[in-house]
Amino acid sequence: MRDEVLSAQPSDLDEWVDRQGLRPRRLADFIGQGDIKRHLNIVCRAARAREEPVCHQLFAGPPGLGKTTLAGIVAAEMGASISVTSGPALERAGDLAAILTKLSDGDVLFIDEIHRLNRAVEEVLYPAMEDFRVDIVLGKGPAARTIPLQLTRFTLVAATTRTALITGPLRDRFGLVSRLDYYPPDDLEIIVLRSADILDVDITTAAAGEIARRSRGTPRIANRLLSLVRDFALVEGDGKVDEVSAGEALETFGIDERGLDRQDRSILRAVCVGFGGGPVGLSTLAISVSEPAETVEDVYEPFLIQQGLLMRTPRGRVALPAAWEHLGLVAPDPAGRSLFD
Repeated sequence: MRDEVLSAQPSDLDEWVDRQGLRPRRLADFIGQGDIKRHLNIVCRAARAREEPVCHQLFAGPPGLGKTTLAGIVAAEMGASISVTSGPALERAGDLAAILTKLSDGDVLFIDEIHRLNRAVEEVLYPAMEDFRVDIVLGKGPAARTIPLQLTRFTLVAATTRTALITGPLRDRFGLVSRLDYYPPDDLEIIVLRSADILDVDITTAAAGEIARRSRGTPRIANRLLSLVRDFALVEGDGKVDEVSAGEALETFGIDERGLDRQDRSILRAVCVGFGGGPVGLSTLAISVSEPAETVEDVYEPFLIQQGLLMRTPRGRVALPAAWEHLGLVAPDPAGRSLFD
């Protein structure tokens, strides 16, 4: 498979994962997300049988769950090349048209963060997805004319962390829409053991389980924690990672037994201590922990809510009893107060 990066801004961790070969390349190697794997297997096999590109696909879910990896797998399963870009990188309609016209028959175009796509660019995408055509406008005013330009058949694979920001007309043009869920610890343990084998890390199953339990249900975090634990074992021990050394390493780097890091605990402490348990608005909470509101909402809150530590209400964010307990604090008497008032 040929990877042509047109304009992407991967994180340092993503680049490290790619260099180390931790990202699975085939559907059979992808761990977890059983329903999505089954759906992809069906549509890819059917498309290969018909000798045509697979349908356009949208992957949604929190960061780090494998949306980009699945895009590469779709291309690999179809024996196609993949071109990568992102919504913010496509500033003008001409940027998208230039990419589309370079695609060969059956190629995959992956657009990350598609919810941040410019509306003018999105309008160009509609006929490209439906009719494999882009309309080039020449001239201005009354003398302007439109020239339709035929494209080769391609597959658009897109990823988003915020499905609600994608317009209905765009969402409806995807043949398969899949939402990735957080991974259970058992799946993450398999991922940690697989990554450790690739990285040649001497690790016990119990240690892999300890890392998995603190990985917030996210493979990207599991790989990051494995790297930290490996470094800790090399410097502070004999290089072998067991359950005890894994626990010590994670505590050293501020990852507690529930997988919360320092910033997670800062958010909980801000709600519990700074605002008396809430409710507190998103923008106020974001300022109090020195994070952009979008980062708090997309990166930190989903896991805290899933763990039963935080709750969104019409008036703002409210700390639940488990949050007070986790921080070692005594929750105020809730008598006479409704969280939804």
